[in-house]
Amino acid sequence: MTRYRHLLQQIRSLGRYSSDEEAERVLDAVLTLLGSQLTGDERCELAAVLPERARAVFAAQLPLPRPVTAPAFVESLAHALGTSLTAARWDASSVLAALAALAGDHLADRLLACLPRGYALLFGRADLAAAA
Repeated sequence: MTRYRHLLQQIRSLGRYSSDEEAERVLDAVLTLLGSQLTGDERCELAAVLPERARAVFAAQLPLPRPVTAPAFVESLAHALGTSLTAARWDASSVLAALAALAGDHLADRLLACLPRGYALLFGRADLAAAA
């Protein structure tokens, strides 16, 4: 549970949430959506680095045939949390940046390679694919 509490604290700090419960609610919503976006080795490797409780939420989701666009991901998150698109973008970034830090640069790069263009900013990274 210590790894899980550390992840929650990181998300709470990044998102400036007022409580662990709020950070956990956002984490669960993002993991639920992210779990439906990833397949293959990257899905398994991310699951392996997640704390047990977060892994259970992530792994319980069935992957879609193709991941949705970043804007559609944010829209789905806004709907799930009952919030605005701006707030959902903030929530997604707070969680995905924490997950990228937990996963490390190599796995985070591979996760982004599996997702449609536009997710890099949600992960707290520059979208360099536009320059290529």
